[in-house]
Amino acid sequence: MTGPDENCSLVKAVELVGERWTFLVLREALAGATRFSEFRARLGIASDVLAARLAKLVDSGLLARQSYREPGQRPRDGYCLTEAGRQVNLVLCALEQWGDEHLPDTVSKVVYRADDGRRVRVRFVDGEGAVVPAGDVHPDQG
Repeated sequence: MTGPDENCSLVKAVELVGERWTFLVLREALAGATRFSEFRARLGIASDVLAARLAKLVDSGLLARQSYREPGQRPRDGYCLTEAGRQVNLVLCALEQWGDEHLPDTVSKVVYRADDGRRVRVRFVDGEGAVVPAGDVHPDQG
């Protein structure tokens, strides 16, 4: 990519994770999936598509390969989230929350909760921690 947006973090992030299967693989990893067979069973995704998405996520640093071996089987690669991968949870939560509020006939598959069980939502907050309404937040490209 060349042009005025070649270093834009939004453009680069969308290029990395903006494909449907990539988002769904990340969602399942955040829900605890680590093995190829788990991702395939949960998503019903074709093996070649899954292999390509997992490779892209590993290459980008969102997942890391972790070898495991079942008794009597050959070693296989598992996939664990990196810190960058765990932080994608905020993005997925915000996107799903937006879909719940603005897309008709959609139902969340995921409810986001704090460790103590309280339901959580994504919000803009200022430097003091006060919630700022989304309509009051604007990009500053200064």
